[in-house]
Amino acid sequence: MKITPDQRIQLHGFNNLTKSLSFNMYDICYTKTKEEREAYIEYIDEQYNADRLTNILKTVSDIIGAHVLNVAKQDYIPQGASVTILVSEGPVVEIPTESLQESPGPLPSAVVMGLDKSHITVHTYPEFHPNEGISTFRADIDVSTCGEISPLKALNYLIHSFDTDIMTMDYRVRGFTRDIKGQKLFIDHDINSIQNYIPDNVKELFDMIDVNIYQENIFHTKCKLKEFDLNNYLFGTKKDKLSEEEIGEITEKLKMEMDEIFYGKNIK
Repeated sequence: MKITPDQRIQLHGFNNLTKSLSFNMYDICYTKTKEEREAYIEYIDEQYNADRLTNILKTVSDIIGAHVLNVAKQDYIPQGASVTILVSEGPVVEIPTESLQESPGPLPSAVVMGLDKSHITVHTYPEFHPNEGISTFRADIDVSTCGEISPLKALNYLIHSFDTDIMTMDYRVRGFTRDIKGQKLFIDHDINSIQNYIPDNVKELFDMIDVNIYQENIFHTKCKLKEFDLNNYLFGTKKDKLSEEEIGEITEKLKMEMDEIFYGKNIK
């Protein structure tokens, strides 16, 4: 059901479909010693503290056209941070024709459509393997909106806001709205893949898998970085300081960690 701006469905009241995007990113690192591990966790906590995360979420609010009502943020001890932003309807400049199309959203701030009764959250989870020297940083971002605009328009910006080895994304539409005849509408835009909201130059960097349930308006995409340069995964040391045996062992551990996260299961 493709809808042009001139063919917009007339609704009975407000469009109260709930559209939710869950964006999960993972950064994998090898920390050889306890000191390196502690330094990595400290580095992550500094890079992605509550203040910086708040700025990221405020930019997401601008992209989806929301007005920030309230911000709750917290840096945790010993590690991690959380931010929750409540947003309401923002200014509507013009009819959001671009929101009807599957395409990557903007990187700069851009008001697209107003929202109401919506929220944006982020939680971070730095952690480490007790024996293998693997440290992992995970950030979970949820963008839930009501109305016409899809939170997928913020996905491009979110991808560019984090250094990611693995991404998993879920998008779902819930509830229903009615047209002027009382007919229920369970989705108000065409979508066949979250990948259509990711720029081509980003998709080229990742292996990607879709798991979609179209009849239930559930869409899932997961991505794993294609290129593997060991120097990008070492914290506190360089590849040329390691023996060939160490290089082989560390590479195997890192790739195993990435595969297990990507496929969502332990691999023996």
